[in-house]
Amino acid sequence: MFGNIAKCLVSKKTRAFAAGLLFGTAGISLLSSKDAKNAYTHCTAAVLRAKKKVVQKATTLQENCEDIYEGALAINEERELDEAFMEEFANDTDLPEEETEG
Repeated sequence: MFGNIAKCLVSKKTRAFAAGLLFGTAGISLLSSKDAKNAYTHCTAAVLRAKKKVVQKATTLQENCEDIYEGALAINEERELDEAFMEEFANDTDLPEEETEG
């Protein structure tokens, strides 16, 4: 049983090595042609354009997150001030007492 698995793994590794060697050799010869160089240049240009777009989106997202964070801080500060005012108002003992007719 283990012998069959070992043969299968060896044959897969051998095939993968042979395929890598073949494509590597073919890739080197293709890289030297003008058409391949042109295709690689266009692919590289597309990657660079994509990178630029990703950086722009990330910058915009970061700016928006900073705005949201600052807004959230402002809201929390307002709430804290309102709560402090309400606590002070509720605990204020200097309020005039209601006059009762009697």
